[in-house]
Amino acid sequence: MQLGVVSDIHSNRVAFEAVLDDMPAVDGYVCAGDVVGYGPWPAECLDLVRDLDAPTVMGNHDRAVATGASFSFNSMAAAGAEYSRDQLSEEQVDWLYALPTERTEFEGRVKIVHGHPDDPDRYTYPSLFKADLLDDEDVLVMGHTHVQAHEAFDEGIVMNPGSVGQPRDGDPRAAYAIVDLDAMTVEEHRVEYDIAAVEEAVADAGLPAKIGKRLHRGR
Repeated sequence: MQLGVVSDIHSNRVAFEAVLDDMPAVDGYVCAGDVVGYGPWPAECLDLVRDLDAPTVMGNHDRAVATGASFSFNSMAAAGAEYSRDQLSEEQVDWLYALPTERTEFEGRVKIVHGHPDDPDRYTYPSLFKADLLDDEDVLVMGHTHVQAHEAFDEGIVMNPGSVGQPRDGDPRAAYAIVDLDAMTVEEHRVEYDIAAVEEAVADAGLPAKIGKRLHRGR
């Protein structure tokens, strides 16, 4: 069984569509949260995730939009959360609100969290990937850091597919991964997309210009 794994889409429809166009045929999908926030297309990205029937967990930006609380967000993140709340229908906000912070899918083989198994808001960078993060699952999927990486242990795989909509590992291309549950392998993928079009849409939406500009640097 092969799974397409995405995370941190952040309302970037152009990047998400590029990922879906690039992704080979898979048997299912996984989303590690932060469907919305920052970018100019929250409703469209949310609908795309739902159309994929992808098991999804709640990211911190999803939670901020669903609850109306922006926590300790910087000005860019706060503006993105407010914009997403304005753009989403009540039914879409309810969908975000109902997302769990953790879920185990595919007959217990894949656990999905946003930040860390013990804390959905904790950044778990690749240097912190350890076998003891795994419980009974074969694959632990995390997001939140926007840094693509994976590590295979005797006990299973710990991975982050990277960010679709706002990479922060120095590579501006949209990130995703393919997990093969039979071979127990991970393929990391990157795909170019029209960043200038996103930057223009950010400006048209009245969002902070830096949301678009930072995409060129992958930071």
